[in-house]
Amino acid sequence: MNKQTRIPLYEALTAHKNKSLISFHVPGHKAGMIFPQQSQTIFQEILNIDATELSGLDDLHAPLGVIKESQELLAALYQVKESFFLVNGSTTGNLAMVLSVCGKDDVVLVQRNCHKSVLNALKLAKARPVFLEPEYNHEWRTATGVSRDVVEEAIDLYPEAKAIVLTYPNYYGMVYDLKSVIELSHLHNILVLVDEAHGPHFIFGDPLPLSAVQLGADLVVHSAHKTLPAMTMGSYLHINSHRVNSGIVRDYLQMLQSSSPSYVIMASLDLARNYLATYQQSDMEYLQKEIVRFKKELAAIPSIKVLEYPDLLGDTLKVTIQSCSKLSGFELQKKLETLGIFTELADPYNVLMIFPLLKKNHEYPLREASRKMTELLRDLPYFPIKEEVESNKTKISELAIPFEQMTTYEKIAVDLGAAAGMVSAETIIPYPPGIPLLLTGERITEEKINQLTQLLYTGARFQGGTILDRQQINIFRTG
Repeated sequence: MNKQTRIPLYEALTAHKNKSLISFHVPGHKAGMIFPQQSQTIFQEILNIDATELSGLDDLHAPLGVIKESQELLAALYQVKESFFLVNGSTTGNLAMVLSVCGKDDVVLVQRNCHKSVLNALKLAKARPVFLEPEYNHEWRTATGVSRDVVEEAIDLYPEAKAIVLTYPNYYGMVYDLKSVIELSHLHNILVLVDEAHGPHFIFGDPLPLSAVQLGADLVVHSAHKTLPAMTMGSYLHINSHRVNSGIVRDYLQMLQSSSPSYVIMASLDLARNYLATYQQSDMEYLQKEIVRFKKELAAIPSIKVLEYPDLLGDTLKVTIQSCSKLSGFELQKKLETLGIFTELADPYNVLMIFPLLKKNHEYPLREASRKMTELLRDLPYFPIKEEVESNKTKISELAIPFEQMTTYEKIAVDLGAAAGMVSAETIIPYPPGIPLLLTGERITEEKINQLTQLLYTGARFQGGTILDRQQINIFRTG
């Protein structure tokens, strides 16, 4: 019997629910019996399995039963040393990865277009980050991944580097030669930590890229909720080598995760693992045909361009369209929302759509979506995008002011147009995708100001940048 057909935690929760027990334990809704009436109908089924650490339901922080079995099945599926359920999202995974291998003043090489949680982890670890500028794709107008050459140069400059933190794929599903970067890093005894939040389905294989776990990364984080059928905040963390101390990882997960983890989220992680484990080649073939047909229908609309991955290698669940009209990507996204089509994110030029991991003959309203998009966009006039000016970015850099010294400087506000050359006193993050445009302690360049100005003009949303509405930014007074 294939053990992957089992769903141990979910099965235990449903068996517990069917016992018709009387609850004298938390949570306070008592399996949904005590709940606001106006919403009880919607919540009731899920509240029935919103349990706690009862007999037979195990304990995430000391698993001996069904949670242990579920996590072992997860590790077996990904063929890794050990796997963990995360109920606080991939943010917790990134924090645990970094904190478990990095300490005070340790040099850590960091892909610059990383998620904000990676930077928060480095700050908590009091590490010394060295930022590696990723390659840039001019057709897509987005950063991709770091090249082996840049990593090699960084190792030459910082031979004491303890770890490298990489993002793979990028938010748009673009990949790079991760294998050569991992091999080079290991050659210099550098641990490789990969935020593969958007690639938990990569282990299926062709036509998807290889996963970071298959390529030999030491620690890998997956957001199961992004492309697998798991609930929001459900993620995985995998230990994939003997170089990592699993006891230290577990200790940090106990510190960082709730002591009252959601059994509903954990059950959805168990179910998502089972869904991926039972995904067949016929399912993938069906899905790819649906995606190809959808993209072909969109490609007939003159006012948008369906972007293709370099060398046709990338996450096929991601479909990115680029505006070929006077609409920005943000404006195009808003127009689609008037039709009830809600996309994952927009940038000044593009709109990203994430497809579900459909199984064979699973119906999804793709034809309806393409028909509505065609009707909405077909009469928009074509308007070519202006060519970009090449920029000479510094490939390897550090913070102008280290984490520990930041509290010794006064913060002041200056006009955005006058901030070039100064040191940012705040982190400014377009969200989504949650990749910081400016870091606290980073020197502000003219290019960063131009990017920020364009994002403001085209309607981006930000985390941080509390005075951007006044065209101002907080900086450290350094002179």
